[in-house]
Amino acid sequence: MRRPTPADLRQAMTDLAARPEALQPHLGDPGIYPYGRKPLHSANGVEAIVMNWAAGRECAPHDHGRSFGWIHVVSGTIRHTLYTLDQDDVPVSFATRAEPTGTVMFAPRGAIHSMGNLTGEPTVTLHLYAPHVQGMKVWDLERCAMCVVAEDCGAWWPPEQRHRLQEITLHRSDPAAAGVAS
Repeated sequence: MRRPTPADLRQAMTDLAARPEALQPHLGDPGIYPYGRKPLHSANGVEAIVMNWAAGRECAPHDHGRSFGWIHVVSGTIRHTLYTLDQDDVPVSFATRAEPTGTVMFAPRGAIHSMGNLTGEPTVTLHLYAPHVQGMKVWDLERCAMCVVAEDCGAWWPPEQRHRLQEITLHRSDPAAAGVAS
């Protein structure tokens, strides 16, 4: 089988026509995290994950390793923030928008973003990635650090060392640029 293209994955997302009631039995409890995540499928170079977003929480800025993907807001509204890296490889937001139910967003390979449910309403997203996510980088902007997380970890700074495969402290060349006192 050939590797799926972004167009193939978009068509698969359309064909799924995900509905909240169909995903309900698969929703994980977010617990202390921004979302509960439940892998639904991982084969033939494609991974499908459903996420149940906790009210009032946002994930950390992250990429998707070597993967690209599509994200479908199945119910609720997601706050979606896009980032670029500054000269010190620290993410800086450049766009934030509300993504309502029905929105389908492309996540290109290498893109950095964060998402969150800043409402009190139930919010569920369905994610399709190709290939399955490996080498995902997660940034902690308060720590000024980045880590590569294990495949079973979400887009948050992992409290357990075993989920942090690599950790890098970022150094600002100009602390004033970040509002940090020297």
